[in-house]
Amino acid sequence: MTRDTTPLVPADLRRARGAGRNIAGRFETLERVEIGTGWEGDGWDIPEPQAGWRTQVAVEEPRSAITRNASPDVPFDRSLNPYRGCEHGCIYCFARPSHGYLGLSPGLDFETRLVARPGIWRVLDRELRRRSYDVAPLAIGTNTDAYQPIEAKFKAMRKVLEVLRDFRHPVGIVTKGTMVARDLDILGPMAASGLAHVGVTITTLDPALSRAMEPRVPLPARRLALIRQLAEAGVPVRVMVSPVIPGLTDHEIESILQAARDAGARAASWIMLRLPHEVAPLMEDWLHEHVPGRADKVLRRLREMHGGQIYDARFGHRMRGQGVHARMIGRRFDLAAKRLGYDASLPALDCSQFAVPMGTQEQPSLF
Repeated sequence: MTRDTTPLVPADLRRARGAGRNIAGRFETLERVEIGTGWEGDGWDIPEPQAGWRTQVAVEEPRSAITRNASPDVPFDRSLNPYRGCEHGCIYCFARPSHGYLGLSPGLDFETRLVARPGIWRVLDRELRRRSYDVAPLAIGTNTDAYQPIEAKFKAMRKVLEVLRDFRHPVGIVTKGTMVARDLDILGPMAASGLAHVGVTITTLDPALSRAMEPRVPLPARRLALIRQLAEAGVPVRVMVSPVIPGLTDHEIESILQAARDAGARAASWIMLRLPHEVAPLMEDWLHEHVPGRADKVLRRLREMHGGQIYDARFGHRMRGQGVHARMIGRRFDLAAKRLGYDASLPALDCSQFAVPMGTQEQPSLF
């Protein structure tokens, strides 16, 4: 892969952002380039202030709530996303290319031009009431994080949980956001009935590295405290060591597992760094800017794991990689998880309790 040499956006204009550029998506025919005013060098060099990359949020009324998938790499067949894009800004996020479907960049647009779907709970309510609906656990947070900062304003996830509670519908949540603790009044009773569990992602325990890679994510210590809070409330928690970045974070596998176990995590999982489509050049930018001494090693390890490519999207391969280093990482994880007494998986969610309530949140039943 030839590295794109388009200049990075000045660092002071992208503070607390992960991506360094706003590269065009793979569906675009034109590349967007920042240009000057046209007056430079003509004696009229009056600098015009440039605005930083501030968060903008559009509101969408979704036509459907539940997204189906048939991937053999994941243990669920349906998911829900209250938001498009993610303000957390994780540079490694495999969901970045999805912004291309909106005509937006997987770069800075992905973390600054967001779409909120605050009415998605109404659509979910309708879909769960269909006579043809077959119940199975609903996964939330598998694409973009439902507990990213804008959830504090829109509360889309909170409303979705209220619907799932009313239908006694099982849900599995994946998040880096400590805001999930706000909803323990719903998640606690659901978990007690076997209807909910939560996965908390920890990529590194190094606060400086975390802040650079995941600029608007709560720091690792806060996520460990979240695991403890969820566990004490009776919510089964899985720690997700994800993504493992070979040559950068792989040495932390055992320490992350130990810290999460001490906090109360019951199960653990891991995923190798995935760099589909536009994520690859964005991640390469980040490596050369933030950890230049390790950039070549990380990229070399990834190519060793993917047959000479930066990424191989084949099912059964993309989550783990192959080769000596991939096998060693998997073996280390398995040995540490066994030594620490992690369960193989969280308890299965109960689908037998599902029942359509007589009323709705807008029109409760009188009986």
